[in-house]
Amino acid sequence: MIFALITMFLLGIGNFALHSAVLDSGHPLTKELSEQMPDFVQLLGGKLTLVAEFLVLLAAMMLAANGWPGLVWIYGGYSALNAASAWLILSGRI
Repeated sequence: MIFALITMFLLGIGNFALHSAVLDSGHPLTKELSEQMPDFVQLLGGKLTLVAEFLVLLAAMMLAANGWPGLVWIYGGYSALNAASAWLILSGRI
């Protein structure tokens, strides 16, 4: 269980870093999406989405700590999708 929590925590740090990099990139995709979002999402310069990222991490870690250690694989897949999409955005392929 401790290994699962440590792994999820480290993946969460990576997810936060990638999320911040994409938000700070100024990519046209992020600008278009932010214009379509409600006003409350645009609080803090659009960084409110990082709160959602934190809530996903918190829920996953709480479930893993309460008897769902296999959830680390699901969170790992979620992190892999985040990494792939961040790479596509930051490298200019999208």
